Amino acid sequence: MLSVELHAHSALSYDGRDPVELLLEQAAAVGLDALAVTDHDEIDASIEAAEKAPDYGLVGIVGMEVTSAVGHVLAFGIEERVESGLPFDETLDRIRDQGGIAVVPHPFQKSRHGVAAHISDEQLASADALEVYNSRLFTGRSNRQAEKFAVRNGLPMTAGSDAHISEMVGQAVTEVGADERSAAAILDGIADGRTSVVGKRTPWRVSLRQFGGGAKRRALRALDALR
Repeated sequence: MLSVELHAHSALSYDGRDPVELLLEQAAAVGLDALAVTDHDEIDASIEAAEKAPDYGLVGIVGMEVTSAVGHVLAFGIEERVESGLPFDETLDRIRDQGGIAVVPHPFQKSRHGVAAHISDEQLASADALEVYNSRLFTGRSNRQAEKFAVRNGLPMTAGSDAHISEMVGQAVTEVGADERSAAAILDGIADGRTSVVGKRTPWRVSLRQFGGGAKRRALRALDALR
């Protein structure tokens, strides 16, 4: 089993803080096998992290968090940025057209762009996997909803730290039964449902700090864009 962080944001993300080197250092320090940097609607830092990952003894997985018309979708195993703002079904199609897999994060949390409130159960069940443990939830209710939905519909389950600062990488980990130590084998293992989730909730003070820092960075970037 390989321990994989599937949900982390770098400074390229509008609400992320740290460069990919710090994310990689943290992933290696906590004993992970693989890391996917999943910036909001950006892919360049994820490609950079995947290229540098072997220097840290890690497998790098290229990914991003796509803002579809109804909420967030994680894309893994892609080579190019997936356009934001597309309908949910088309977003999944665009990811798969690149040979990637589509994982829906925090699907039942409306406050964080969860898609479940805006699509049918059939559409949600068409994803390749569901994130059933997100460490940045203040209560476990949304996680439990996601797990129940995944079990009921036979969907593979993943976990993610949703880290916006490097220190939180590794809070929630997906353990994947992979045939070899490679990104392709890990994604095959996820798609086949050879996963288990391990994690702990991000301390609420850290969640608030991440949220506040992200809001400040968004405001500063908006001001820069107006200059």
